[in-house]
Amino acid sequence: MLARKIVLAVLGLLWLVPVYLLLANASKLPAEFGTYGLWEPGNLGALFTNMADAWDRGRLSQGIVSTAVYAIVSPIIAVIIGAAAGFAIVALRLRNGFFWFVVIFASTIFPLQMILMPLFVGYAQTGLFNTRVGMILVYTVIATPFSAFVMRNFFTGIAHQVFEAAVMDGASTWRIFWRIYLPMSTSALIAIFILQATFIWNDLLLGLTLTQSSEIRPVITALSALQSTYGGSAMSTVLAGGLLVSLPTVILFLATQRAFTRGLSLGQF
Repeated sequence: MLARKIVLAVLGLLWLVPVYLLLANASKLPAEFGTYGLWEPGNLGALFTNMADAWDRGRLSQGIVSTAVYAIVSPIIAVIIGAAAGFAIVALRLRNGFFWFVVIFASTIFPLQMILMPLFVGYAQTGLFNTRVGMILVYTVIATPFSAFVMRNFFTGIAHQVFEAAVMDGASTWRIFWRIYLPMSTSALIAIFILQATFIWNDLLLGLTLTQSSEIRPVITALSALQSTYGGSAMSTVLAGGLLVSLPTVILFLATQRAFTRGLSLGQF
């Protein structure tokens, strides 16, 4: 037991090393960044100054609003679609259900980089390029297979007699889905939502490919522009901006950690 605690403590400290380096170097003024050592901490006032600079120069407020819309709307839609697919395959015993499940999940086999060019061309031709609707659509499509995978596995753990009893009581298929199966899977739904929302919040590739204006692009894309040739911000400012935009996901995990833990404890991940 003691050895286990020691190993966990060491692993925890190793995990905190990048966090310390981020805080230590984000709290140095740009003029001080080259004079201090990598492991030497700065001061709290410089950290807030760098955050304010990153907020203003990177127009992070617009990126945070856009990303919040993407990270809330897309996972909600994906979770509902995935739950509906899992319900149809397991509870309704859809004909060739496993085949359709494989078709849905097969989209995760190919790397995202393989479809970027046709995706960009398709978005440009259909007018979805640089629009919030287009970003919500692509994030929803990407999040749906994982949602269907988890919910299908979760629903297999619910006895089919529950569905049969509800049918005998005269409940419709939609009523069974919305009033029985979804409430029973709340923890799994929350866990999926958190994972997908975090993925969307941290996305850079799709934001770079499918957006252009500061009003539409995600916050990580806006942050990356700070250290580009045109952004020209000091590294301490970029690090402070990275710390700033990571706070919402930290708050999300802290606020929903109990539900997230229950979802993970289901053993379906």
